Amino acid sequence: MDATTLCSIGELSRRTGLSVRTIRFYSDSGVVAPTTRSPAGYRLYDLDALLRLELLRTLRELGMDLATIQRVLDRELSVAEVAAAHAEAMDVQIRVLQLRRSVLRVAAGRGSDPEEIKLMHRLTQLSGEERRRLIDDFVEGTFGTFGTMDADPSAVAMVRAATPDLPDDPSSEQVAAWVELAELVGDEDFRARMRRMAGRQAAGRTLDIERDAGEELTEFTRQKVAEAMESGIDPLSDRAAPVIDDLVHRFAEAFARTPDPEFRDWMAQQFEEAHDPQVDRYWRLVWIVNGWQVVPSLTPVYPWLIEALRNV
Repeated sequence: MDATTLCSIGELSRRTGLSVRTIRFYSDSGVVAPTTRSPAGYRLYDLDALLRLELLRTLRELGMDLATIQRVLDRELSVAEVAAAHAEAMDVQIRVLQLRRSVLRVAAGRGSDPEEIKLMHRLTQLSGEERRRLIDDFVEGTFGTFGTMDADPSAVAMVRAATPDLPDDPSSEQVAAWVELAELVGDEDFRARMRRMAGRQAAGRTLDIERDAGEELTEFTRQKVAEAMESGIDPLSDRAAPVIDDLVHRFAEAFARTPDPEFRDWMAQQFEEAHDPQVDRYWRLVWIVNGWQVVPSLTPVYPWLIEALRNV
């Protein structure tokens, strides 16, 4: 087909793969008007109309609306401008779909009820700015705008710096962690726990059991538990038993006590004063949401020790 050739609507349909009905609709809408009509009144189209129609079909397949396409064909907008805008819009849609997929996977894996699914969806639908504001409100509500006088400034700074940031395509584990984290930071009891822990760090108070057991046994305990954690030993497994049995006997000797279940429970209570399970859980959730590698040497050793001691 050259610049002077005219073709009927049927021929245009064969060349473009569009139905006659669709081409007629575009013609009636003025998007691709016929070049002229035959003496019998039939629509005829030239090469320019064919090219406009092929571009229209391509842009429609890419999801563009007819009004925008009309502006492109009329040269009010460039294809590059429209493509950039639609690519950005599609990026947003893709992120939303990825997030929904992750929520559905979590719901399927956990057997969630309708209320939990609604909660997960609502929390994950928050924008990045809204999620940061949620954590900012938690920090300010817990420590005040500039931090409380009895809190360790470094602890407050750490909480501010480690803002959980849910990625655009989160894993099921990250979605579950974010939902749990969002619920946790809104709990006033948890905020009080965070304040107490920060206050203890600021005061630099040593645990009574550490003071009475002595520096040597305290350091030995931290080293042995850290080694167990680095080896991937579950505190509830049989592999943890020799480590705990040895430590219990050493502490029992230092305190002139019998290394029985009652003494183990007493040890666990003493070490629990330094580490709140919910606070430790908060940091674990932050690591998961941010996709950070959990480094055993940076993980508090006492939660592992407490859990192992409770596993009598």
